[in-house]
Formats: sequence, structure tokens, C-alpha cells
Amino acid sequence: MKSGGLVLDKLYEFTFPVVLLRLVLAMVCGGIIGYGRSRRRKAAGFRTYMLVAIGGCMTVLMSLYYHEMMHGNEIWTAAIAEVGEKFDGVRFAAQAVTGIGFLASGTILRNPHQKVEGLTTAAGLLTTVCMGIAAGAGYYSLVICVFLLLLFILTFLFPVEISFKRRTRNLVIYVEVNRAQDIGKISDTILQRGASILDMELEGTTADDNKFAAVYHVKLSRERASHSEMLSAIARQDCVYAVEEIIS
Repeated sequence: MKSGGLVLDKLYEFTFPVVLLRLVLAMVCGGIIGYGRSRRRKAAGFRTYMLVAIGGCMTVLMSLYYHEMMHGNEIWTAAIAEVGEKFDGVRFAAQAVTGIGFLASGTILRNPHQKVEGLTTAAGLLTTVCMGIAAGAGYYSLVICVFLLLLFILTFLFPVEISFKRRTRNLVIYVEVNRAQDIGKISDTILQRGASILDMELEGTTADDNKFAAVYHVKLSRERASHSEMLSAIARQDCVYAVEEIIS
């Protein structure tokens, strides 16, 4: 038991092997989370999450290093006393959290169908940098807990969220038709199935100038609440070039 306790104590010392362990822990946890995001072709993927986690870890390691130098090095201690410098141990970590906001904001985009995307990626990056900060501080239990929760939320809950959205009565439909006049036919098809059109946005011509696009915000009736049936009914119209459900 004593040897086990000594090993655990070593994990909280500020030595090169421990520093390397914390960096590798942050890198591995960030990489596993990023791998799942990369497979879904998200804006931030495998290497991005790795770098964010390592960067967060480095901020705390730098804080610990400065603390060691200021209290364990006579030259530094004398210089600090002479200039009256005060050390703020959380300054680096605080700046990392602020800085990640700029990176995260770059992942939040509005797609061509007027849907905001990237909020989950931005939140994941912020949580990952905090996980890296915890790794740098040697808070191993917190790192493992956050890593498992992130993995569960971003990987295993994704199909649950998609399934839930497909079961709701509200849906957003993107339609491309051959002529602008055909938009009215699509509206009639939706209404004939007992659904309500909450909003409709015309997106003008597509890359093919002969096609017109529209986005419908629809609420299905309780009796006919199947998303696939509504999409099939629209797709059967001769004027329809393409139709899809927008899920963000």
C-alpha cells in the first residue's frame, strides 16, 4: 500500500515525467473526442481537439513553472522582490479560455438554408480546453470524468438527438423546383396532408439557374406526423428537382 501511495504522490509532483504524462493525457483525451467529430466531417476534428487540449494543459503547466521559479530560484525571487511583481497563478488559464472563444466562434456558421451550425463544436472546444487545464493542474479524476462525459454526449447521444428530431411534428424542408410557379404546388401538397406552413423562405435560383429553391418550416398534423411520408409526397411531384429535410 505504501508503494502505491508513493506512486500516486509522484503524480502530483512538478517533474519532467509528470509534465509529459499530463501533456500526453490531454492529447489522448482530446484526440479521441476529436476523432469522433472528424468522422462526422465537423469543422473542428482530430488534430484541432488535440491541440486545444494540449494548449489548455500548457497554460497551467506554465503557471506552475512560474510559481516554482518565483519561490524556488534565488535569482528570480530577488528580481521579483526588487520590482514588486505579483504572480497570478490563474492568469494563463483565464487567457486560454478567452482565446478559445475566438476559435470556437469560427466554427459557428449559418449554412445556405439559414440554419445555424457549429454550436456543439464550439461548446466541445471550450470544454476540451478546460479538460486540458485540468490535466495540466494534475486533477486526473476530473479529466477522466469530463472525457467520459464528452465522449458520451458527442458520440452516443448524437443518434438519440437525431431520432428525437425526426419524431417531432416540426420539420424544415428544403425543396428545389424547376420553375418559380411550382412553389405553389409544393405548398398545396403540404397543406393537403393536413400540415401547417409556419414559414416559407425563397432562396432564389440555385447554382443551376433553371432551378428555384425554397425552405419550408412545417408543423405536421397529429394523424400524419411522419417526416418520411411528407418528404415522399413532395418528391412525387413532377416539378420537384430535389427535396431534403434540414436537421441541424
